[in-house]
Amino acid sequence: MKRLKLWTAALLLMLCAGVAHAELTIEITKGSDQAIPIAIVPMEGGDELPQEVSRIVGNDLERSGRFEPLSRDSLISRPSSSDDVYYQDWQQLDSDYLVVGKVENQDGQYRIQYELLDVNGEDRMLGEVVTSSRDQLRDSAHYISDQIFEEITGIRGAFSTSIAYVTANGVDDNIKYTLNIADSDGHNNQEILSSDEPIMSPAWSPDGRKLAYVSFETGRPSIYVQNLSTGQRIQLTSFEGINGAPAWSPDGRKLAMSLSKDGQPEIYVMDVGSRNLTRLTHSDAIDTEPEWAPDGRSLIFTSDRSGNPQIYRYNLGEEQAKRITFTGSYNSRGRFNPDGDAIFMVTRDDDGFHIARQDLDTDRMTVLTDSNWDESPSVAPNGTMVIFATQEGTRGVLGAVSDDGSASFRLPSPQGDVREPAWSPFLD
Repeated sequence: MKRLKLWTAALLLMLCAGVAHAELTIEITKGSDQAIPIAIVPMEGGDELPQEVSRIVGNDLERSGRFEPLSRDSLISRPSSSDDVYYQDWQQLDSDYLVVGKVENQDGQYRIQYELLDVNGEDRMLGEVVTSSRDQLRDSAHYISDQIFEEITGIRGAFSTSIAYVTANGVDDNIKYTLNIADSDGHNNQEILSSDEPIMSPAWSPDGRKLAYVSFETGRPSIYVQNLSTGQRIQLTSFEGINGAPAWSPDGRKLAMSLSKDGQPEIYVMDVGSRNLTRLTHSDAIDTEPEWAPDGRSLIFTSDRSGNPQIYRYNLGEEQAKRITFTGSYNSRGRFNPDGDAIFMVTRDDDGFHIARQDLDTDRMTVLTDSNWDESPSVAPNGTMVIFATQEGTRGVLGAVSDDGSASFRLPSPQGDVREPAWSPFLD
C-alpha cells in the first residue's frame, strides 16, 4: 500500500499549489517550419464588432501549427471580395491562400460573408455567408476557421470544440477547487462546479453533453457524472479506497474506472444505466488510468506490474492484458488518437516528464515536448493537437503540442495554476 499512497499523494500535490480562477490566454511557444503562409485580410466592417472575427480566425489557424498568417502590416491591400483581388500582388508576398470578407449589421444580427482563395491557382475555393448574433461572434469565427482548415488540409477543424480543466485558489488548508469549461482557445470560460475539496480527472461523454469527474467533497474520492445543460449530477461510486480515473466508452453507455475496493487499484467497467460493475484486471499491482480504444473492443491502462509504470492493453474479447510500451522506464496516462493507430502518453527521461507519441504498428516512440513536468495529455478530436498540464516556473499551466511536435502553445491563467485538461469531442 506504500506505493499506492505515494502515487495518490503525488496526484493531490499537483492540484494543491496556490491558484486562481480566470480566463486562459494563448501564448505561441513554437511554430512549425512547414506552416502554410496565409493572408487574412481584416473584414470590411469588422472594426465595429465587439469581437473581431478576422483576428480570431487568424489566431485559430496560427495555433494549429499548420498555418502562418501574414502580419497585417505586410498586407498590400484590403479587398473585401474576390472580385477586388489582384492575385499577382499576393503571389509576391508568397502567400499560398487569402481570406477576405465583410460584415454587415442587419437589425442586430451580423451577416458575415467570407471567401477562401487559392493565390497560386487564382481560384475561389470556398465562400459562405454566416449569420450571427452579438453573443455568437466568437462561435461564428471558430466555425469559419473550421471550414478553412478542412478545405485546405482535408482534416476536420476542431476550433469549435471545448476544453475542461481544474483550477484551485488559495494555499494550505484554504483552497477552492473549480471545474471549468471553455472554448478551445481558452475564452468563454464557465464554472461547472466549485468545492473546498479536490476535483480531478474530468472526462467528456462522447456526445459532449456530460462530464464525469472525481470529487473529494464527501471526504473521500467519488465519481460523479454531471449534465452540462441542466447542471444535474449523479454520484456513481463511493466505494472504500480509490474511486478514480473515469473514462467513457465510445457508445457513452459505460465508464471504465480504477477502484481499490477489493484491495489494490484494479480496472473496472460500470454500465452507467444499470450501475452493474465488471472487474477486468486481477493483479497485485496498481492498475489505473483506463482509456477506451476508438472501436470499443479494448482498453489501455497504466500499471506498475512490471516494477515501474507502463501502459498495457486489455482485449475485451480475449480478456487478457498485454504490455505495449517498452521504451524507457516510465510511461503512463495513455490516450488514443482518433484513428486508434497511435497513443499519446507521459514518458520520463533524465530531464523529467514529457508528452510522447507511440505508433502502435511500429512501436516507435517520439518525444513531443521539451518541458520537464508534463502530465494529463488529452487529444483533440481531430487528432492534430494534444493538450496537457505542465509547469511554467512555479505555476501550473496548460500546454498544447501538435501531433508531430512541430508546434506548441501555452494556455496560462493570468492569476495562477491550471490542471487536469480534457478536450471535448466534436460538438455537433
